[in-house]
Amino acid sequence: MGSASVRPSRIQPLRVGAVAYDPKVVTIWEGFKTYFERQGVEMDFVLYSHYDAQVQAHLEAEVDVAWNSPLAWVKTQIETRGACRTLVMRDTDRDLTTKIIVRQSAEIATLADLRGKVVAVGASDSPQATLIPLSLLDEAGISPGQGCRVLYHDVMVGKHGDHVGGEREAAYALAAGKADAACVLDSNYLLFLNEGTLDPDTTRVLATTPPYDHCNFTARGDLPEERTQRFVTALLEMSFQDPLVRTLMEMEGLKRWLPGRTTGYEQLKRAVEKFRFYA
Repeated sequence: MGSASVRPSRIQPLRVGAVAYDPKVVTIWEGFKTYFERQGVEMDFVLYSHYDAQVQAHLEAEVDVAWNSPLAWVKTQIETRGACRTLVMRDTDRDLTTKIIVRQSAEIATLADLRGKVVAVGASDSPQATLIPLSLLDEAGISPGQGCRVLYHDVMVGKHGDHVGGEREAAYALAAGKADAACVLDSNYLLFLNEGTLDPDTTRVLATTPPYDHCNFTARGDLPEERTQRFVTALLEMSFQDPLVRTLMEMEGLKRWLPGRTTGYEQLKRAVEKFRFYA
């Protein structure tokens, strides 16, 4: 009697978590999955409605890798006591800044002049439009809620500011005279000027935060590097010149993927600790 043949065990696909902050996310990840298959990388993706759900799923090993906002990265660091690592980030995730905008005619020359004023921000969980600029104000001696009044625009809370809605509302508040200052991402400031939400002749930049980093692919510390190696290589080899992925990269807002780094999250970590955001 011949011995029964044994099928080789199939490698479990790498499960990647992402947050569906916009309908285009489905298109992006369906396209990325096709790209990875072309590269011989077995992967699948799971979409979550907000980052807290994704972080929890990542910690419970429901997904292997998470496409994290900077705040989700900081939370994962807190929950794992630093036992996590960044894999890859977009070229556009590095060295961002936030602009604090005021009206041209306002008698506001320094951050100290915002004492007693109304400062418009984005969603309460937005790193770029709320936590980081409010931390800058606090460092200048203007304690949010005490030294100045904060006007929040809680659009899609849970998405960590991965949309322009809250920041656009903050810009509207400044333009309408409902706020004395507005906090917006540097690229969104240019967008608001181009689309007419803000008038370059009637507004100006009061202050700019130091540079910081944004999203990254995060892996838990207990996930072997060999499980992510081919995924990382495929991302770094993704070319903007490839017509099959160029549109997807444009939708995701990048021209090339870069190795992950952790040096650009210190401002946000200080803000989370200062405001006891996760207390």
